[in-house]
Amino acid sequence: MIKRDNQYSLKEAIEQLIRAYGISDKLLETTLIDSWEEVVGGVYAAHTQNLRVKAKKLFVQLDSPALRQELMMQRSELIKKLNNKVGKKVIEDIVFR
Repeated sequence: MIKRDNQYSLKEAIEQLIRAYGISDKLLETTLIDSWEEVVGGVYAAHTQNLRVKAKKLFVQLDSPALRQELMMQRSELIKKLNNKVGKKVIEDIVFR
């Protein structure tokens, strides 16, 4: 099939819009946050809230000091798993509160 200069697939059009508006990093951050429960599991995810990314740090609010301590010990592994999930280094650190 011959493509005209102004014809794009939907995927190509969306990728061009993402690049044009410079929102690819925000989309990756959102994908990373959405994968939190899958990476840490339901028990930990049930006790977390207010996940946000700022300056390559994931901020996680926990309602249990014991779980906070457990997750702090797993910090480097969690960073690796979350970044692998999105396929790019989105975060460098996790701050548990």
